[in-house]
Amino acid sequence: MSLPRFHTAAARMQFRGLSLRHGIKPRAHSTSSSANKKGQLPNTKTRPNNTKPKTTSPTASAASSPFLPPIWQRLGPLTTAANAYSRSQRNRPYATQIVGAVVIYLCADLSAQGIGGREYDPKRTARTLLIGFVAAIPYFHWFRFLSGSFNYASKTLSIAAKVVVNQLFFTPTFSTYFFGAQALLSGETLEATVQRIRDTVPTSWLNSFKVWPAAVAFSMAFLPFEFRSIFSGVVAVGWQTYLSYLNRQAELLEEARMLAEGTVYAETAL
Repeated sequence: MSLPRFHTAAARMQFRGLSLRHGIKPRAHSTSSSANKKGQLPNTKTRPNNTKPKTTSPTASAASSPFLPPIWQRLGPLTTAANAYSRSQRNRPYATQIVGAVVIYLCADLSAQGIGGREYDPKRTARTLLIGFVAAIPYFHWFRFLSGSFNYASKTLSIAAKVVVNQLFFTPTFSTYFFGAQALLSGETLEATVQRIRDTVPTSWLNSFKVWPAAVAFSMAFLPFEFRSIFSGVVAVGWQTYLSYLNRQAELLEEARMLAEGTVYAETAL
């Protein structure tokens, strides 16, 4: 050891002795700089020895969570089907509406023809499917318009306004289209088509108050937009069955009227 280094070491040992004698603790060597040089940060979070990490059971957390999914999202296979329909509705809304309308009108016509007790008429089914195909997209746009309009601060007032507007404008318009198209596609004249509308639309509109106000109010209050059309479609199966049955009754009434007119004409000619 050289002489300068020996003096430096002796001076350090003398300083430490004086520090210990007077109660001065030497400063601990900090390793934060070396840790920072290595790219590591010092651990500043400490946990008391008497504390334990909190553990909660899944059942307790699910029960205490206020954001549980709706009931139709917890129904197993039905949830899978609903999610698949929702994705199809978002990605291909027009195709989804057309396929749904064709299925609904097919079930309704088969049910109506079964109620009538007459021989199955495939031409009548074809007419009904064509009517449903044409109405699918306007029907979808109407419910989208209804969902985005008449939204007030009061939810009750908003739903009531939607129900009233749908009942006063859409229901009679759609009934007129349905019965008028049925008459024209079956080969009726314009005069006979107007008479068909007069025989069926007022009766169907009055009876619609028993079904559609409650159905529209429920869908607007509790269902997301993508499920409103399919819910209305399920209700429409029964409703279209009734319309098809009412249309058949109007056809029988026209046949009876034409038979009576022909009998009167024959008697007059004699």
